Amino acid sequence: MSRPAAPLALVTGATGYIGGRLVPELLRAGFRVRTMARHPDRLAGRPWHGEVEAVAADAQDPEQVRRSLDGVDVAYYLIHSLGSGPTFEARDRRTARTFATAAREAGVGRVVYLGGLHPDAERLSPHLDSRREVGEILLSSGVPTTVLQAAVIIGSGSASFEMMRYLTERLPVMVAPKWFDNRIQPIAVRDVLRYLVGSATMPPEVSRPFDIGGPDVLTYRQMMQRYARVAGLPPRVIRAVPVLTPRLASLWVGLVTPVPGGLARPLVESLIHEVVAKEDDIRGFVPDPPDGLIGFDRAVELALQRVREFDVTTTFSSASFTDAPSDPLPEDPDWSGGSLYVDDRETVVDADPATLWSVIEGIGGARGWYSWQLGWVARGVMDKVFGGPGLRRGRRHPDRLAVGDALDWWRVEKVEEGRTLRLRAEMRLPGLAWLELVADADGGRTVFRQRAIYHPHGLLGQAYWWAVAPFYGVVFGGMQRNITRAAEERARARV
Repeated sequence: MSRPAAPLALVTGATGYIGGRLVPELLRAGFRVRTMARHPDRLAGRPWHGEVEAVAADAQDPEQVRRSLDGVDVAYYLIHSLGSGPTFEARDRRTARTFATAAREAGVGRVVYLGGLHPDAERLSPHLDSRREVGEILLSSGVPTTVLQAAVIIGSGSASFEMMRYLTERLPVMVAPKWFDNRIQPIAVRDVLRYLVGSATMPPEVSRPFDIGGPDVLTYRQMMQRYARVAGLPPRVIRAVPVLTPRLASLWVGLVTPVPGGLARPLVESLIHEVVAKEDDIRGFVPDPPDGLIGFDRAVELALQRVREFDVTTTFSSASFTDAPSDPLPEDPDWSGGSLYVDDRETVVDADPATLWSVIEGIGGARGWYSWQLGWVARGVMDKVFGGPGLRRGRRHPDRLAVGDALDWWRVEKVEEGRTLRLRAEMRLPGLAWLELVADADGGRTVFRQRAIYHPHGLLGQAYWWAVAPFYGVVFGGMQRNITRAAEERARARV
């Protein structure tokens, strides 16, 4: 006898923050997964892409949505138009009605929607009011519906978390609205995903909203201070004033952080409300894990972990994929994941890759850094003054490097023999820095790729980058030219 097919889950918004993290969780839970997106090709680079059925559909087209829902057991509605302009409420309303009607006609077993936690107030911010209205539209569809209502979601890539991250890291002293002392119940993204997956199997007679939140109830001020402590920053100085309106506050957020103004404003406006769970009935259907819900401090640690164990990429948002929901994913916005500055250079070298590699692997120590010698010496002296290693450590072997070796003020983090050398800075810096040197064979050519990467720590880290950035052309440009020249001279000498 053949085994019954696993239930089919449709995930809308799979290119978004929650959707992209939900798909692998559903696959691990044994679901078949279909994704619905206007541009499904944007998911082609994901490791799970070959395990799902990807359909192209416009969420406002009734017929396309109806076809996408054919045969679906549970449909995840993760669509909202936040940040898309002043008419986002009307667009959200129209799209939700289209989806609700199509789900009923397709005989979908359950709809699961992630909305916003909100108080019982007559006047809500436009953002929260729209999320509330969408939940009501789906609940009235005739399809059993679970509406999960969450406040601030803690995880790299979450717009609310990123706004808090940038404000805390860039402003050691700040003037804040008085509603910075309103209470909020944040929740870790891992717990949100656990609730989403668990909601798929609720009994058919259950159709209602559920408040979801983590174990901590904090003010925004407290969240910033605790973020600072976890991130190793000094306590922030925050002074509340009664005259900073949501509009002015959103303009200020847009000025200080890379979060787009159209997204910052509705998020800031929502902070005027206290958002604390009024019930915890969800535990009757999705029990807490054995270790309990993830607290705020641990959720921040998980969100920052990817920075501390950084696999060097062009930006955090394009970091290599992992299964950790708190990590950045490729489809996250470019402004998410914290600040990252890159000096990227490449040159075609008239030498074979092995010769270029021999120069790269021999860098540092007595041979120096193929660059502005006076600048390197001065930086080394400054590092020693502030308690760093300076340039005196040299290297263990004159020609060979291994992972873990000290190399002047660097530490060898990765050696891909014949191709890649990655160094992590151990000099005294207000941030984290890497230097990556690559000897690449590209279509019969030898290409020398060089990348300096810097992740600032707090406002001092930002100031440091902008103070030294004008010298990077001399330091790293000179290094690029001189390593290239040395490799070409070594190649000619061998002929």
